Amino acid sequence: MFVYRGDIGRVADETVDLSRPLLITSAGNIRPRTVPKFYTVRPRGQRDYQLIYVANGCMHFYFDGETETVVEQGHVVLFRPGDPQIYYVYPKEKGEFFWVHFTGSAVEERLEECGVPSDGKVFWVGISADVRGLYCGMIRELQTKGTHYEELLQMTLRHLLLLIHRNLMEEQGLDAAVQGDIIQALGYFERHWNESISIEDYALHNRMTPCWFRQKFKEYTGCSPLQYLISLRISRAMNLLEHTDYNITQISYAVGYENVSYFRRLFQKHTGMTPGEYQRSRRKK
Repeated sequence: MFVYRGDIGRVADETVDLSRPLLITSAGNIRPRTVPKFYTVRPRGQRDYQLIYVANGCMHFYFDGETETVVEQGHVVLFRPGDPQIYYVYPKEKGEFFWVHFTGSAVEERLEECGVPSDGKVFWVGISADVRGLYCGMIRELQTKGTHYEELLQMTLRHLLLLIHRNLMEEQGLDAAVQGDIIQALGYFERHWNESISIEDYALHNRMTPCWFRQKFKEYTGCSPLQYLISLRISRAMNLLEHTDYNITQISYAVGYENVSYFRRLFQKHTGMTPGEYQRSRRKK
């Protein structure tokens, strides 16, 4: 049986860590070829979140413990804490899957921001080398733990969640041109997150009314353009607090906020801690 995985090291699968908004703890890939079947039985589920990608063949799930659901390749399955986890993979069906475990105090908020329905379990993301690449990238980051690896893991997971929402929007008939506008905006925000950005000016410059842009952006991502931009900046700030010796003022300026008091309030609202408290908590580990 082929197993390729990486983990964060200091915590194991299904660990709950509420000291930060989001933490990816492990990721891996399994191809069971030398066993009659590969199975996982956790009737009471786990304490963390898990996102499984059926990369090849199919997998057999029992979401209610009794009724079998066959999930074909190209789909992901989301398990929340406490969800029963009973699934099988048969080598004769060429089953292969990837997984990622994650935890944190703001996971549900992040899922909502990316438009993932609270009542869904199975979603289409596509049969794609790109999706495989996202999972493999997370595995490598967890194995090598290079500079900014936790931030890169969060960005990769967000990418996966947005793919889920994109396909949901396509199923609901969201116009392809609208998708293009929102994808372009996401790319712009990712590149210019630490600059002064006016949502109104961005919309008008790209021949959209600000009201229409805000509405379509939220339909696609699950959050407003400003909320998305703030989440990018807070994520970068957390990384700087943890991995550099910059003071709070320097970090506030670095992530695009000249008003340090406003940055402190915003950071505390999104993380539950002041920047200083967060920095001290991370340095103790």
